[in-house]
Amino acid sequence: MPRAPLRLTPELVERVARIEPDEGYEPHVEVFSDTDYEDHLQEFLAPSMPDDPIWVFAYGSLIWKPGFAHVETRRGVAEGWQRSFCLRITRFRGTRAQPGLMMQLDRGGSCEGLLMRLAPGVELDELRGLWRREMSAKPPSNMPRWIDVTSGPETIRAIAFTANPAKDNYDCGLPADQVAETLVLAAGHWGSGAEYLFHTVTALERAGIHDPYLWELQEMVAERIAALPPVNRS
Repeated sequence: MPRAPLRLTPELVERVARIEPDEGYEPHVEVFSDTDYEDHLQEFLAPSMPDDPIWVFAYGSLIWKPGFAHVETRRGVAEGWQRSFCLRITRFRGTRAQPGLMMQLDRGGSCEGLLMRLAPGVELDELRGLWRREMSAKPPSNMPRWIDVTSGPETIRAIAFTANPAKDNYDCGLPADQVAETLVLAAGHWGSGAEYLFHTVTALERAGIHDPYLWELQEMVAERIAALPPVNRS
């Protein structure tokens, strides 16, 4: 039976769309310097740099906005990992007054996503950009690690950015209705949580990947937005 259309439409996303001023990090937060990024990347690669091509496992925004050069894309499944809105944020798609939630790759279940093979000869440059995109505060909330991803008959070793349970803004096990409510209400200087969810679900569906967790969330978010009173934007 064909699946029902996506309930979270661009029109509903637009109803809660807004850009909030970036308040920056709070004074106690230490951020990566250029030297820190380079040291972190070299330390990550030193003990485990593969001789074969380098792959990145994309499960969320890297699917619809990768930001790095890649020459091949495959579907793959990471066993023992799952998508989870488990990172509370006060920047990007949230504020200090209304924290948001970002999706991470967390322990448990399985996750189907896309394997992206880096362009040969420029891998280090592409990883430098990826490190800056995925990490900013120290220690990072998104921890890069090598994971095994099954793609057809092959098992491919790939870099994935994963949840860091040691961070104080890691919040796993939130009920779906609480996640949905937060995605409706929160926005930051990158836009709203609803927009992020919409882009992710639609990109996955275009790739032939159906995630029941995200599908349920988009239905709940759509229902909540549709119930909001009309907003006069004039």
